[in-house]
Formats: sequence, C-alpha cells, structure tokens
Amino acid sequence: MIFSNLKIFSQNVRKNNLIMNIILKLKADFDIVFIQEPSWFTMCSLPSSSNCEREPLVGIANHPNWLTFSTPSATEYDYLRVAIYINIRLATLCFALCKDVIDYRDILLISFFNNNDIFWLINIYFDLSHLALKYLKDTEVYIQNLLIIADSFNLELFSPINQAPTRYSNNDHNSNSVIDLMFLHNSSSKLDNHLIHPD
Repeated sequence: MIFSNLKIFSQNVRKNNLIMNIILKLKADFDIVFIQEPSWFTMCSLPSSSNCEREPLVGIANHPNWLTFSTPSATEYDYLRVAIYINIRLATLCFALCKDVIDYRDILLISFFNNNDIFWLINIYFDLSHLALKYLKDTEVYIQNLLIIADSFNLELFSPINQAPTRYSNNDHNSNSVIDLMFLHNSSSKLDNHLIHPD
C-alpha cells in the first residue's frame, strides 16, 4: 500500500481525557493525530512482587481504530507531554517509535516506510521555558535555532498552501498565530505540500 497524501490533525488537549476520546472517535477521516499535553491516568492495578498493594498501570486514551505511540516514564512528573495516534488503516506502513534517536518527554519521533522510502514524523511540545528546543540544542553541536536543527537533518520548513492560524489567542491583546510547523525532507517528491484545515 502506497500513500501520497496524509491528513494530520494536531491538538493540545490540556490533559482533558474527554477531549482526547472525542478526537479519537470523531477524527477517523484523519490519518495521523498529534496530541500535546495528553491526559495520563491509572487504568488498573496490577499484581506486584515488590508492592503488596499492587502497582498502578498508567496510560492514555486508546481506541481500536488507532495505533498509540507514547510511553510513560518512571514518575508521574516525567510523563510524556506528547502522543501520536496512527489510523489503523496505515498499519502496513510499519510505524516505529524511535526512542533510540530522541528520548525526551516533550518530543516523540516515529518512522514509517512508504513505497520503500523511510519518513519521519516528530511531535514536539513547547512550554513557556522552551525546554524541548533547549534539549535539541544540547544534543547537537553548534546548533542555534530550530531551522538549523532541521537543516542538520536535511529538512526544510514548508509553508502551507493556505494561511490559517492553529492557535487562537484567549484575549484581544495577542494575535492568533501558527504554532504547528511542517518540516519535509528537501528532496522529497512525494510529500511536497500541505494545508491547514480551517476547522
């Protein structure tokens, strides 16, 4: 199976499990869903050889129509602040979590194969301290900003074919902005443009 167009939905759910479940139920026409600030919760308790009160199994929302990419860390304060959902109809593209490349709570990198070519998708959560960007700077020598980071991976920032904000301000003093950026391999002929869905 070969795909020439991928529909990606991105949303910061602000740890709201109800919104996450609604997205997974209503966005079935999308191929990939990027979630920032997912809601982690205790799904059940498991028997434990070291804890007589059982160990909690912590996870995020799942749905039978989606493959879930996100892994909890050792403590509740280190839980990943990003998750990626892949529509089950794309399962033949062999998606894989790439924690051996990047292993950080605010960054999730996955790879997949399409027509014998390998592609990468990365979901990044930026907080007010820009910790994810600082992490990327620290892992590469002499990197100064996001565009240089992308260039080091032979990626290019692509502008959408339509102009629409992806973040709407809560007050009248700040303007709406685009916080979702698309970087593509600069020699890619299969994924050469993208648009922002108005909804």
